[in-house]
Amino acid sequence: MRYIAAYLLLQLANPEATPSAADITKVVSAAGIDVDSERVEKLLAQLEGKNIAEVIAEGKNKLASVPSGGAAPAGAAAAAGGAAPAAAEEKKEESEEESDDDMGFGLFD
Repeated sequence: MRYIAAYLLLQLANPEATPSAADITKVVSAAGIDVDSERVEKLLAQLEGKNIAEVIAEGKNKLASVPSGGAAPAGAAAAAGGAAPAAAEEKKEESEEESDDDMGFGLFD
């Protein structure tokens, strides 16, 4: 992600130019991060000859087809139904412990 972020920052700074490996290395190094030049070269090879706006739009379309439904958490909650009483007991124990923390006085007393 750091190399993509550096690429996009450079692209924003100068939309007419295509960032080079040296440019990306300079940006990432300025943040104090070690640079893996092999990964930078791989990124540049994958983006070569492509318009970054089109790449982003294509990625958004792919993400739109990924299911992000709310049914999975409901199913997980039903499957974990047996654990609910144990969780309630733990919360009760924690609240008893926390009540001892104030030692008889409050912040605004």
